[in-house]
Amino acid sequence: MKRLSACRGAVAVWLLVSAICGCNRTGSSVQISTAATGKQYPVRGKVVSVNPARGEVTLDAAAIPGFMAAMTMPYKLKDPALLSELHPGDEITATLVVGDQDSALDRIVVTEQAQPDYKPAVVYQPLKQGDAVPDFKLRNQSGRAIHLSQFRGEILLMTFIYTRCPLPDFCVRMSRNFAKIDSALAADRKLYGKTHLLSVSFDPDYDTPAVLRSYGGAYTGRFTKETFTHWDFAVTSREQLPALTKFFVVGTTPEKDKTISHSLSTVIVDPEGKIYRWYPTNDWDPDQVVSEVKDLAARGGD
Repeated sequence: MKRLSACRGAVAVWLLVSAICGCNRTGSSVQISTAATGKQYPVRGKVVSVNPARGEVTLDAAAIPGFMAAMTMPYKLKDPALLSELHPGDEITATLVVGDQDSALDRIVVTEQAQPDYKPAVVYQPLKQGDAVPDFKLRNQSGRAIHLSQFRGEILLMTFIYTRCPLPDFCVRMSRNFAKIDSALAADRKLYGKTHLLSVSFDPDYDTPAVLRSYGGAYTGRFTKETFTHWDFAVTSREQLPALTKFFVVGTTPEKDKTISHSLSTVIVDPEGKIYRWYPTNDWDPDQVVSEVKDLAARGGD
């Protein structure tokens, strides 16, 4: 089992609720009986939002010793039926099981109560289809200022990374997936002309245009010959970073070793500048996204 110390996501981790009590409810208990396997960590936090469609709860969670820093991010529930018992402001104690997705713990019991007036420092709202994307300003690998509005009329695919991310299932996987998507779209000249890829860094202190150019060229496979006509690598300013990461639901926590603990977020933005699909974990594959892009392009007609 690898220890995750630099990047975090909701994929491959299952949250087993062990303490739930609503702001306006009296204490109660719930018991779940399952087989116990996998690495387990205690979690304490407060519910920011629930997403029944994905079986997820977003928690403003305290640090998990030996695993991850304090962070607001989504977690999958082992038993999605418990979502009906969770509400924003609820305080929970839970067990996080990492590794075996079929594992859990025996007899999960509710024991704690939330503060009625609790308000998280940052409230992350899950992205919904049709949400208008703000016109964030970025600087790309060529040092040129770009705006998200300039991609209106195209299908924009965005993902969030930082170039020093060491874990293969996080930024590395997102960039490899985008490289596969770029190659698949290039095979269809008409579709290629209707699309654009954008990898956005949330590490403005390190990811300069020169760093992004080198990183991007390595993933496209063209290295110094890359022209970046279809796939930009860009970074926002430190001032704009909180607004950008909040909108796209990217939780980030700088660590003492200069790595960044973070969640994942990948989106398809339609030609009108609105969210078409949102993937908050890494459990998607390039073929799936390309299929979504083709469906969206077909809706726009010829």
